[in-house]
Amino acid sequence: MPSLFVATSFRILRSLVASLRPARHGGRFSWRHVLVLAGFLPLFLVMQGIHWLGFLLDELLFRGYRRVEIREPLFILGVPRSGTTHLHRVLAKDPQFTTFSTWECLFALSVTERRIWLALARVDRFVGSPAARLLNRIENLVFGHLDGVHPMRLQDPEEDYFSLTPVLACFILVLAFPHLAWIWRMGTFDRDMPAADRQRLLDFYESNLKRHLYVHGQDKRLLSKNAAFAPLAGSLVERFPDARFIVCLRAPAETLPSQLSSLRAGLDLFDVERVLPDFQDRLLAQLAFYYENLHQALASLPPERRAWIEMRALGPDLIHTVDQVYERLGLTSGPVFRYHLAQAQRDAKGYRSRHRYDAGQVGLTSAQIRERFDPLYQRFDRALARPGTPPGLAREAAEGMDVTHRPEYSNRGNA
Repeated sequence: MPSLFVATSFRILRSLVASLRPARHGGRFSWRHVLVLAGFLPLFLVMQGIHWLGFLLDELLFRGYRRVEIREPLFILGVPRSGTTHLHRVLAKDPQFTTFSTWECLFALSVTERRIWLALARVDRFVGSPAARLLNRIENLVFGHLDGVHPMRLQDPEEDYFSLTPVLACFILVLAFPHLAWIWRMGTFDRDMPAADRQRLLDFYESNLKRHLYVHGQDKRLLSKNAAFAPLAGSLVERFPDARFIVCLRAPAETLPSQLSSLRAGLDLFDVERVLPDFQDRLLAQLAFYYENLHQALASLPPERRAWIEMRALGPDLIHTVDQVYERLGLTSGPVFRYHLAQAQRDAKGYRSRHRYDAGQVGLTSAQIRERFDPLYQRFDRALARPGTPPGLAREAAEGMDVTHRPEYSNRGNA
């Protein structure tokens, strides 16, 4: 872990230099980018410094986290904007699972931080919860504008890829550090990340999952959702050999404009497309790798370890879809979860997304997107769970898939 800290510090310095000399990457200098980064970076460094201090204290006070075993975790992967957040929040209602919440991802990655915040929360409840009410107002103000794209509240289940932020391996940081090759390699992790770096990052990620289970109960089953982990699918299969995987998918003609639209505010804030003009082309190539890598890494797994789900199957047919997936992956559902699942299906029937976008935002027509990406998407077609699919059909289709042999990942991406 000390080596990761040192390497991360040097990467931040290199990124700052690159921001001042964008012409080397084909871009133009942007005062907006520099000024926004100057405001963002101090807060970012303070937060990461607190996390690193927490990690150090964990080694002194809570070394028992190292002995935690991660048994049969369930990973929700997929392409961005394909329903992973919705499915994650539904499954998080199942008492057999534990998953990261937003406040843990942002403010409490270490055991030490969580113990402190949980203790403060108990004190707050004892005196009538004034701090909780204040935080509720603040989070509505801060996160409310995101509700149409990605609803977020401090207690909501969230993607644990934020736990990689202290080592600059959370891909959303590409908005602040667009020239940093290290972050772009996270988008093609299984193919391009050098083996030694891949090993260190997976060790770091696994240690964060162990910390979570140490706090929330080792009898719980870990539920992890990360659309940004599609590039890591093969590495996750190797690191967690008893894991189960649910993959959410969506037609590229809908995924690509939705993803770029969801990033628009961040792109404009950091003036990314001025300092890195080929940003969109890089992102399109990366999304193509998402589809390719998910199929390559997971299609040859035994059917009882993975399931594909198309986004539209998570709407009015949510209960049917979840029941199919649970049966296939050998999961059981109790009465508490059945109640929440029924409520989620009722909510889904009346849900209308407020996120508006069109294919023109990516500079391509829908037909051009389909021509470029549909061959990748159609590789999943025979095994997609769709509305009205009879129980068991997805399993039978998957077992008959013509799949390619999954290559070994342990020696790929060497520098």
